[in-house]
Amino acid sequence: MINPGKVYCLDANVLIQAWQKYYNPTFCPDYWDILIQLGLSNNIFIPELVYDEITRTEDELSSWLKSSKIPVHKISEPVTECLKKIYSHNPTHINLVDNTKNRSIADPWIIAHAINQNATVVTKEEKITASNSTKIKIPNVCENMGVRWINDFHFVQEQKIKFNCKII
Repeated sequence: MINPGKVYCLDANVLIQAWQKYYNPTFCPDYWDILIQLGLSNNIFIPELVYDEITRTEDELSSWLKSSKIPVHKISEPVTECLKKIYSHNPTHINLVDNTKNRSIADPWIIAHAINQNATVVTKEEKITASNSTKIKIPNVCENMGVRWINDFHFVQEQKIKFNCKII
């Protein structure tokens, strides 16, 4: 089941939206068990800032993540160098973080970690295609930097994850 050799860097929204909307463990525990397996095999990881974003709220997802053993990658000198390359590559990349609302703080680090680990970014964000927009999203920066990105549904397909449904 596990696709060896592929490494994925998860955005917070992949876990948050799945938990809140469509893979809640009360009716889809398999998804969360598989994420743990993928973490134990080092096929997935989350950056430290994503971990902090999720665990700063004490809720069930936070508790699950703390006990999941999914690898949390800390910011290192090589990751910081990757971040510098992201910002120097294109001046619009600075718009990835919304400083006015203190949001998207982890976004550039997700891409920097993916570059450092040669990983695929998994995010719920969609690419901004409007040419007159000053907004920029993870997929835009990934494409500018040559980093592969997919959404979580493509991730499920790539990993050939199958859910077992039953009536209890």
